[in-house]
Amino acid sequence: MPAGSGRWGGFWEQRTQQLQSRVRYKGKIEKSRSEATRISTLYNKQQRLQRNTRSALSQLGLVIQKLNQDIQAFHSSSWALLRDYQDEYQDRVSEIVTAVQRTQQSAETLLACQSKVAHLERALQDVSARHQLERQRRKVLHNSLVELKGNIRVHCRIRPLLPFDSESDDPVLQSSSISREVAHAVDDETVLVKCDRPGHPLINKTYHFERVYGPAESQSAVFGDVCPLLTSLLDGYNICIMAYGQTGSGKSYTMLGPHSDDGPVLPLDPQSDLGIIPRVAEELFRLISENPSRNPKVEVSIVEVYNNDIFDLLAKDSIAAVSGVKREVMTAKDGRTEVALLASEAVGSASKLMELVRGGLQLRAKHPTLVHADSSRSHLIITVTLTTAACSNSTADQACSATLPREQTEAGRAGRAGRSRRASQGASAPQPVPGNPAGCVEQVQARLQLVDLAGSECIGMSGATGSALRETACINRSLAALADVLGALSEHRDHVPYRNSRLTHLLQDCLGGDAKLLVILCISPSQRHLAQTLQGLGFGIRARQVQRGPARKRPPSSQTEGKRRPD
Repeated sequence: MPAGSGRWGGFWEQRTQQLQSRVRYKGKIEKSRSEATRISTLYNKQQRLQRNTRSALSQLGLVIQKLNQDIQAFHSSSWALLRDYQDEYQDRVSEIVTAVQRTQQSAETLLACQSKVAHLERALQDVSARHQLERQRRKVLHNSLVELKGNIRVHCRIRPLLPFDSESDDPVLQSSSISREVAHAVDDETVLVKCDRPGHPLINKTYHFERVYGPAESQSAVFGDVCPLLTSLLDGYNICIMAYGQTGSGKSYTMLGPHSDDGPVLPLDPQSDLGIIPRVAEELFRLISENPSRNPKVEVSIVEVYNNDIFDLLAKDSIAAVSGVKREVMTAKDGRTEVALLASEAVGSASKLMELVRGGLQLRAKHPTLVHADSSRSHLIITVTLTTAACSNSTADQACSATLPREQTEAGRAGRAGRSRRASQGASAPQPVPGNPAGCVEQVQARLQLVDLAGSECIGMSGATGSALRETACINRSLAALADVLGALSEHRDHVPYRNSRLTHLLQDCLGGDAKLLVILCISPSQRHLAQTLQGLGFGIRARQVQRGPARKRPPSSQTEGKRRPD
């Protein structure tokens, strides 16, 4: 290669190296600028962060300052609360210590009181036992006294409140919060009538009877007090059990049991709701079965007194298929009142007796009223005539003792002992009849009359009109006549108006003392029936005041009856 060419080659090579160096420097400068820009950006961010940090630190300082103040206040209040708590704690501890000391003293006192209470309870049990024994003795003596005086025994039964008792046209009764129950059984011998109605005088009266049954007492409890009379029937005494009270007071329920289209049946158990009549039928034949040697004969007759006329409900008369046959009261030669041509049927079992009763009830006059949907419009009298051979040593005294409480058995024994003494002083002793068992004498006839009276009614309350109004008037007149007879007997008047009503005329023998008479007075506890309740209680008190002398045993009947004459 020529020399010039070599010189220019070195130049361009050097120049190329310079340009390359410049390019490298330029790239570094650009890189440095970019780095400087990045660093500037970071710096700006750091400056903003510092400013924000300083602001946050300033705010945080204020918060910390306030928090310190709150901590100091809390610390101060905590100390104050702690001091209060310590003071309160000391007070409570002192009170607990005092209470513990008092409890210890009370425990000692309680032990002493428990010992005293136990002693008093034992004393109370002893006093209660003696009181119960004295009550039983007093009841025995009272029954004996009643029997000696010939007083009419009156038992009062208060029925429960029923839904229709709340129905009343009186706005005072409808809006009043006063108790609707005004008659209460205080004990088994006392009735309290208490009523305080706005615009009426206060009523606060007590009535005393031989026995009082509260609304909760069962049919068996009522029959338990009736059962001893069956022993007297077997001993030859006439018995009359009569239910008296206003319409709807529970007379028919007491005598027959709950209303049924099939009529009453025999009780299957002692807790059944059947009334006195079916229970009497079953018990009577049970007693007869215990001593069949006396050849007992039982006959039944049923009459009703309707509109002051007497109807025979067992008469066999096809014309009177839906009602009884009208009869008249007659006076027998021996002075007893009887119904002429009265039909009677012999029965050999309780079921047969109740079958006749059901037949008679189907013919009994009934009519619905506003007071009672199945109101009886007549007085029903069921007569059970028992004819037996009187024995010198009656075993009938054992009759009811198996089913009665001890005090009732003692009462029956005491009463029968008194009757035996009076019988030996009174009627002549029957003479033995040839062919009869040893110790037996002529036949003795005794009557058991079961009377379900029609209920007294307030005409305005019953809503009776037409024939029902006449029925109500006759019922009220006959019951008023019954009250007049009892009033005359209690005042020992020379004239007793038995014949003012056919009811009292028919019942003349038992009212006049020829029978042991038990009146079961049925009343309503409702305030709605207050007037009728007071009237019924007054009737019961009047009946208790009657003293007729001791009941007389029926003398033996002769084979030939005396002729009867009509009244």
